[in-house]
Amino acid sequence: MNKINLTTVLCLFTFGSSMAIAQNPLDFGSNIKTADPSAHVWADGKMYLYTSHDQECQQDFHMKDWHTFSSSDLVNWTDHGPSLSVDDLTWADDFAWAPDAAYKNGKYYLVFPAGTGFKDRVNPEKSTKWMGIGIAVSDSPTGPFKDAIGKPLWKKPYANDPSLFIDDDGKAYLYFHGMNHDYYVAEMADDLLSVKGDFIKMDMGGYEPKMEGPWVFKRNGIYYFTMPENNRVLTYYMAKSPTGPWKYKGVIMEEEANANNHHSIVEYKGHWILFYHRWLKTPGSACDKKQRHVAAEYIHFNEDGTIQKVERTDEGVGDFRKRVKAGALK
Repeated sequence: MNKINLTTVLCLFTFGSSMAIAQNPLDFGSNIKTADPSAHVWADGKMYLYTSHDQECQQDFHMKDWHTFSSSDLVNWTDHGPSLSVDDLTWADDFAWAPDAAYKNGKYYLVFPAGTGFKDRVNPEKSTKWMGIGIAVSDSPTGPFKDAIGKPLWKKPYANDPSLFIDDDGKAYLYFHGMNHDYYVAEMADDLLSVKGDFIKMDMGGYEPKMEGPWVFKRNGIYYFTMPENNRVLTYYMAKSPTGPWKYKGVIMEEEANANNHHSIVEYKGHWILFYHRWLKTPGSACDKKQRHVAAEYIHFNEDGTIQKVERTDEGVGDFRKRVKAGALK
């Protein structure tokens, strides 16, 4: 009996230890389905994720709100609930897709896509779907956010997947996926409530594949334009300016099961992290199909600034606290 009990205890300990390390997908404390994570570290030292929210077993990306999550260790997360909903908008009622966020002028900004209409996948010529990009503002990083201008930043071109990058000089640039306007960028006005001047067509070095979900960041004076190439494979360019010219560098992460991906890359407590989403079946779900879940991996750079290829893991960043502590002891 004692031998059996000891074996049982050891098995439970081993199982519990593996669960403590495994962190992909991230544990948000519920069975919420999330995607398109936009990661930011604000002045309070916490990591914030702004995500889209998939309805359980949704059929075709009819999404209604955006959620905000925060953490100090990338393991224990707080779900701050919906930070904005399409019900709060007068100009859109659907397609609450990939958001981004920024801090400027003492305010927090949520830049988001939303739209109206219906996408007919069988008879595309009958589609009425339209999407635009809005701006919402809050005094808190977790919201609630309020639609700041009561309309999209522009109506043409059709656009979604915004990425708002603020450079060291305070200038803000909005990258997006747009109909016949991929690889364009818009400089934002100082208050972030309008576009300054015309769209800027960037020089991508002659390589412009189908893309969505751009994410731009800066490291050691180098700008990185990253994206899901063909909506599946995460790839990147490098440049010395936020508007290019850009040089294509290759793959960050391969596709998974012919499904889309959407990501962000940010440094936190001395470690660079790639946030992305995975398509996984969920035990206990009402439907037997893969749904989207936010995950994270460490990302590493070579001495010349190029990015090492990232593999998906079950562990993810589950040992983040241990890594940070080990770094502090050096």
